[in-house]
Amino acid sequence: MTMAAEATDATSVTTTALGPRRTPLLTLLPAEGALAWVRRGEGLVGWGEADRLEVTGPHALAEAAAWWADRCARTDAHDPLGVPGSGPVVFASIAFDPAAGTSVFVVPEVVVGRRDGQTWVTVAGEADDDRAVVETSPQEAATSIGRLAYADGALDPVTWCGAVGAAVRRIDAGELDKVVLARDLLVTADRPLDPRRLLLRLAERFPDTWTFAVEGLLGATPELLLRRTGRHLDARVLAGTAPRGAGADDDRLAAGLAGSVKDHAEHAYAVTSLADALRPFVDELHVPEHPSLLTLPNVRHLASDVHGRQRDGDGTGLLELVAAVHPTAAVCGSPTATAARLIGELEGMDRGRYAGPVGWLDARGDGEFGLALRCAELTGAEGGRQARLFAGCGIVSGSDPIAELAETQTKLAAFQAALED
Repeated sequence: MTMAAEATDATSVTTTALGPRRTPLLTLLPAEGALAWVRRGEGLVGWGEADRLEVTGPHALAEAAAWWADRCARTDAHDPLGVPGSGPVVFASIAFDPAAGTSVFVVPEVVVGRRDGQTWVTVAGEADDDRAVVETSPQEAATSIGRLAYADGALDPVTWCGAVGAAVRRIDAGELDKVVLARDLLVTADRPLDPRRLLLRLAERFPDTWTFAVEGLLGATPELLLRRTGRHLDARVLAGTAPRGAGADDDRLAAGLAGSVKDHAEHAYAVTSLADALRPFVDELHVPEHPSLLTLPNVRHLASDVHGRQRDGDGTGLLELVAAVHPTAAVCGSPTATAARLIGELEGMDRGRYAGPVGWLDARGDGEFGLALRCAELTGAEGGRQARLFAGCGIVSGSDPIAELAETQTKLAAFQAALED
């Protein structure tokens, strides 16, 4: 099923350099329709809606790629910068299962970008240029949302632990090697949730993650599924997690993760699944022999940065590459098909766009897609006062249900901290 805005004749898109600016990108966003992909103060933010596509089905991403190519072909673009993210841009939030869930693609009226200190604005059609540089006041972003009330999502903690135990038994029986099980948590605030407040707080606490917002799904993901810059491809694979501690305890936890056979096995499945999916498209692929430790304020992960070069003559676009590599074992499991079936059997919820690819794509085919993790979906329920939070973890042989529950609590806490006054 495909739902797109009515096709229009050729439209114009104009990119203008704004020079060096220090205004944080996220402070430019309005309260409604925020679109964002920002890391370390650079990236893209957008708002307004020049066009959109909602698509579901077995060929969802191929349809989206064709739709974007057609729109770009009908666009008269004036882009003197010619850098990744300038000119026509579409933001995307793709369902975890694109064949069953709805993926959303939004072309903003206004995009403000920053790369290597250079800032620019791109305006589509007749959009008002002045809308591009209106800064959110600190008072707007800091508005209190009052008290928070939490409720279990699809599964309560005890039932979810039972699902983890069932998964371990299936793994030990030889059905599969790894499965990623997630859980959700509902939160209702006294007053409407302002995405600007949440995004600014996430970016401040987690500057090394990619802070994102598309169609009400927002978060701060540490995992880069795939970046394409010209023929160059990059990914950051994460699997294997340990909490942070204080003083000597933090060092002990780091050493434990670095030496954990279980976590290294979980990580290896994720790296292998990505590398195997990329190899048909590349003539160079660098995969580290051993993962490094990625340290965030609340957790540590085993991390592998994978780099490749797409073969000359290979015309596969970024959306098709995303379709080829997703889902990796980092968010699904191994083997993929078996893990996906077990998720459907044990998890008890529809992931929607959680753990799906999220990011942006420009008219040159450059773009970045992370995985929608450490995130929440602002549901619009209760007058815009409710959000659905998500967290998951990889289950392998030897996984302990209570420890896995604690890991999800640690991951949920990242977004909960952004909600609190």
